[in-house]
Amino acid sequence: MQAGTKRILVLFAGWSFVLLGIVGLFLPFLQGVLFLLVGLIILSSRYAWARHLLFPKVGGVADQAAAKATTWLKRLSRQRDTD
Repeated sequence: MQAGTKRILVLFAGWSFVLLGIVGLFLPFLQGVLFLLVGLIILSSRYAWARHLLFPKVGGVADQAAAKATTWLKRLSRQRDTD
């Protein structure tokens, strides 16, 4: 599957679940919170704001860990260049 097609399908599925969740909050036969949660989980693979909504502390820690990992990788690559 092409990357563009996969991206569109992921976004469509995520936003569809979010919309179903919003509708489900007002209709008694749909589980609104469940659909919202699934939609946000799907969207968190593409959007940082969705990841931060789901995991506020983990999102910040993950961003800090990614920054540290990038710094270490740059240091390691410089050491290899000088060896």
